[in-house]
Amino acid sequence: MGSVTTATSPGSGELSAGLRGFREVQRLAYACAEAVAAQLRPGVTERTAARMQREWLRERGVRDWFHLPFAWFGDRTAFVNFRVPLQFFPTNRALEPGMPFILDMAPVHRGFTADIGYSGCLGLNPVHDRLLADLGAHRELILREVRERRSLREIYEDVDRLMVRQGYANRHRAYPFGVIAHKIDRVGQRRWSPTLFGFGIHSLKGLASDALRGHRAGWSPLWSPYAFSDHPPAPGLWAVEPHLGFRGTGAKFEEILVVTDSQDPQESAFWLDDDLPHVRRRQEEKST
Repeated sequence: MGSVTTATSPGSGELSAGLRGFREVQRLAYACAEAVAAQLRPGVTERTAARMQREWLRERGVRDWFHLPFAWFGDRTAFVNFRVPLQFFPTNRALEPGMPFILDMAPVHRGFTADIGYSGCLGLNPVHDRLLADLGAHRELILREVRERRSLREIYEDVDRLMVRQGYANRHRAYPFGVIAHKIDRVGQRRWSPTLFGFGIHSLKGLASDALRGHRAGWSPLWSPYAFSDHPPAPGLWAVEPHLGFRGTGAKFEEILVVTDSQDPQESAFWLDDDLPHVRRRQEEKST
């Protein structure tokens, strides 16, 4: 994505028009998550919550997806006993008081892609509160080490070590290829936007094209613990999602990290937006 090489961070200047488009769709997705979370009640199922996300976004013009919305309730937020990809899809698990939940959606709007994860809880849950608070250290670590141009594999391992020190299990390892992040990009707008196993065909083609181009150049669009991720971060947009688990409770965030080829550390990598629910929560905690 050419605009990324010259993009400036929000703290040092205006975003490029392209990055503004990605920020707008990311904010749209988080607004959807907050709106749906506010409507969740005991008895609502994962399938209903996923449908609520789809309908909210479609009412606002979304017609294509990197992937369709997911919802996970209770111990499914920690991917307990997940063994096959089909287990990620929404089920009839019903929400109960005190139960954690995760809403995860990846809409494409006006050709721009976002992939977000929103963690919440139906009522009080001190364990879940602790997980959310401790995720902040992972956001800081990832940005710092990307700016240091550590390899993706090394950063992944450092995230793992931080989780162990915090007393948590790595749950993003349960995702396909164990990824903590993947690249996203523009998607051409078409009248027909089919999906395959919950993923948008056009977005999958783009990811496959990135994988082929990256293989030839020595990088991967998947950020994993494996050898194919043993390289510095490639310039572009990365949807990053550290996912913590503790005894049947899981929590994560997912948001866009911008990586450029700038020699200035501040410009070489930055989170696309600091006005997101989990970031505001962290700032409020620090101020109290």
